[in-house]
Amino acid sequence: MAKGTFDAAAFYAALNQTREARRLTWKQVAEQAGVSASTLTRMAQGKRPDVDGLAALASWSDLKADTFVKRGETDAEPETMAMISTYLRADRNLSPDAAQALESIIATSYNQLRKK
Repeated sequence: MAKGTFDAAAFYAALNQTREARRLTWKQVAEQAGVSASTLTRMAQGKRPDVDGLAALASWSDLKADTFVKRGETDAEPETMAMISTYLRADRNLSPDAAQALESIIATSYNQLRKK
């Protein structure tokens, strides 16, 4: 099984480029992104942000976190149901309960119809 790793240094460098382009200080980045200044300091020291910090900074910068994930030596595709679940849960037209209900219906059908 391939192990993926997050390239925190590349993500931080891309954040820095975004910060410079917007002519902001790191303090302003922290305020606008909704993360603590210590999160950015830790990242500058080579540490990884926590998942909420990563999400906030990716959203603020319009960077896609997936771009910074190094995959192992596999060309495996994501599981179909994992992708469907992701899209359903991200759909603003669905409540969390509705997304879960649709996911359950689709999963049941998918598992019955997929090639074994």
